[in-house]
Amino acid sequence: MYWNMVQQLAHHTVNGCNMNIGDLCASGTISGPTPDSFGSMLELTWRGSKPLHLSDGSERKFINDGDTVVMRGWGEKGGVRIGFGEVTGKVIGK
Repeated sequence: MYWNMVQQLAHHTVNGCNMNIGDLCASGTISGPTPDSFGSMLELTWRGSKPLHLSDGSERKFINDGDTVVMRGWGEKGGVRIGFGEVTGKVIGK
């Protein structure tokens, strides 16, 4: 990564944008070098040239209008798991 989280926080707030308790900061997609470590649809489908095959028999190259995207995140150590819950958004076309 180019900036660490402390630097990202400083960049975010230097122009007067406040942070509040409970605010989440994210760095974007952090992926590894192998297909099992890819973190975005663009990487997973190799820019659309390798579609994902879904359990219903359909395939996807990109996220489409009308799709609902659900993100969940957590950290775990020593049997203790802490998460921020679920974030859901629906893709709506123009």
